[in-house]
Amino acid sequence: MAEDQSWIHVARNQLQQSQVDFFRVSPSRYWFDFFLSLVFAYGLGTVYLMAPLGSIQQIVAFPLAVFWIYRLGSLVHEVCHLGHHEMRGFKVTWNLVVGVFTFTPSPFFTPHHRDHHSAKMYGTKEDPEYIVNLFQPGSLASFLFFCLLVALFPLIVFLRFLLAPLTFIHPRVREWFLRRGSALTMNYRYERKVSSFDRWAITTVELLCCLRAAGMLIAVAVGVSDWTRLPLLYFLGLGVLVLNQMRLLADHHFEGDGQPCGMDHHIRDSCNFTGRDFLTWLLFPFSIRYHALHHLFPSLPYHNLKAAHGYLVANLPPDSPYHSLDEHSWWSVARRTLRLA
Repeated sequence: MAEDQSWIHVARNQLQQSQVDFFRVSPSRYWFDFFLSLVFAYGLGTVYLMAPLGSIQQIVAFPLAVFWIYRLGSLVHEVCHLGHHEMRGFKVTWNLVVGVFTFTPSPFFTPHHRDHHSAKMYGTKEDPEYIVNLFQPGSLASFLFFCLLVALFPLIVFLRFLLAPLTFIHPRVREWFLRRGSALTMNYRYERKVSSFDRWAITTVELLCCLRAAGMLIAVAVGVSDWTRLPLLYFLGLGVLVLNQMRLLADHHFEGDGQPCGMDHHIRDSCNFTGRDFLTWLLFPFSIRYHALHHLFPSLPYHNLKAAHGYLVANLPPDSPYHSLDEHSWWSVARRTLRLA
């Protein structure tokens, strides 16, 4: 069936013709959100790590630290969508202060996330963020295997960076790791393209992450840190990863058939969450809950998504399919992804 993309052109023209420049990036907003999240994430993380093992302080600090680290880490998505020459200081600062310390540097995220947006990759078996590529909806055994993969993934990432020097033992080994082992995705089918800039960026951040990983083990070996610090950090990372995987369950409806699709299906397969329930607020920081709008306008800054959505709702024709993209809550979509409804 032929796709009707006329409504997409209407929506794009409507937003671009607005008297408000919704595409203008506000650097002060990026820096404010970064520093606010940084203070709470690392502050609460320190309380969690330094509190007596099993104490009330540690138990209370854990979920709060997970939330703020998740929020802080989510800014990698905003780093990804900035232009190549845009806010370079912010990108470098985020990677040095957050990306390296949490093993989530943007050069390991940006290419595969942009591929997720591409017409060629979206919804296919190679799509690195189409979560139904990782388990079969409705199959308990498949979902349990996915949960096991999630549990192991922080360890896999840690070892990837710790053993980074070994990837240089042979050019073919290095090339395999550049294409197959330099993306923060669990989809083993995904293969990233590597430019000359990518090679430099990957090598720089992976060696810094290698020093970070080695430093964690050395600190325990020489007695600077207690051995319990390592499992505590693992559970912290696992908690953040679980929140991210929960979000992915409802970014889209996942109605693709594994083949490349047109923009009409791409956008209709995505969701805008307009409800105010707790889980939607928890899992979609920085207004990324307007996910269909984000896929319609990937360069739209996160801080303008809510206002841009309101403008389109008020100005598009009543019969525009854009209005049908709204979903009330995360769970209403996630349960359909899991085939629980």
